[in-house]
Amino acid sequence: MEKRIDILATQPLAGKALLGLETYLAGTQLSKTHKELIKIRASQINGCAFCIDMHTKDALKHGETAQRLFLLNAWKETDLFTPEEKVLLAITEEVTLIQQQGLTEQTYQQAKAIFDESYLAQLIMAVIAINAWNRIAISTHKAVPR
Repeated sequence: MEKRIDILATQPLAGKALLGLETYLAGTQLSKTHKELIKIRASQINGCAFCIDMHTKDALKHGETAQRLFLLNAWKETDLFTPEEKVLLAITEEVTLIQQQGLTEQTYQQAKAIFDESYLAQLIMAVIAINAWNRIAISTHKAVPR
């Protein structure tokens, strides 16, 4: 696959804006586990090999288990994820696949029962951020480092 335009080099203000979002997310209450689950699951859905590679490595460094990573795409069928994580993963899927039904009322109400408004807003922003990065990596053919 041929590498394409380097958007962040060509449009540095766009890169600066996205990095600003990452700076914001670094200062949120979101746990490292939650951040990585969001990044990996959205990247799986979007088919972003570069991001899956990067974020699974990061998750392992932060103490995530290989077993949970292996089963992340089947999170609904396993007890390895907490109810909190399952709601977070549902949000990730529904926002990533926004064209299907959006963030459903059922998932939103479950999230409100678990997370306060601030944390919920931060979760949604984390999903939005990784979807932006996925779209850049996929559309520009960003290769997975070997």
